[in-house]
Amino acid sequence: MAKINAKKVKATDLELKDRLVAIKRVTKVTKGGRHFSFSAVVVVGDEKGVVGYGLGKAGEVTSAISKGIEDAKKNLYRIPLNKETIPHEMEAKYGGARVFMKPAAPGSGVIAGGAMRAVFESVGIHDVLAKSMGSSNPHNLVKATVHALLEMRDAYQVAGVRGIKMEKVFNG
Repeated sequence: MAKINAKKVKATDLELKDRLVAIKRVTKVTKGGRHFSFSAVVVVGDEKGVVGYGLGKAGEVTSAISKGIEDAKKNLYRIPLNKETIPHEMEAKYGGARVFMKPAAPGSGVIAGGAMRAVFESVGIHDVLAKSMGSSNPHNLVKATVHALLEMRDAYQVAGVRGIKMEKVFNG
């Protein structure tokens, strides 16, 4: 993975909404028998360009979800948006999960699978075409989607990196 220059955001002063992506029962086999616990993947966002994800593990479902929410609030990032879509096409990979996303015309809606859809809705993206390939592991899909969004650059960032004015970005 390339180093990502994303801006971390503090959870204070934000109205965050949480979405449960996946919950699964995990088992630890010991000499005394099986010990069951729960693992929850949660995505939080303000639907205005801020998103974070977290993993919570506990003996009870509600405890696992609340731990996941707390973990997600510690890892919030601001995503550059172009109105209600993404600025450009992007591919990313995390583990065995690969994701591809591209901007869509206004009114198209979020065309994406379950784990990716939760991330897009939490960020506030309303029009996007997305495809997940490879592993369907929800944890890796969420991480791949967030990493792809963190690598997005808007026109202002491109102009700053190139050292040119904003008008020249589009006019060449």
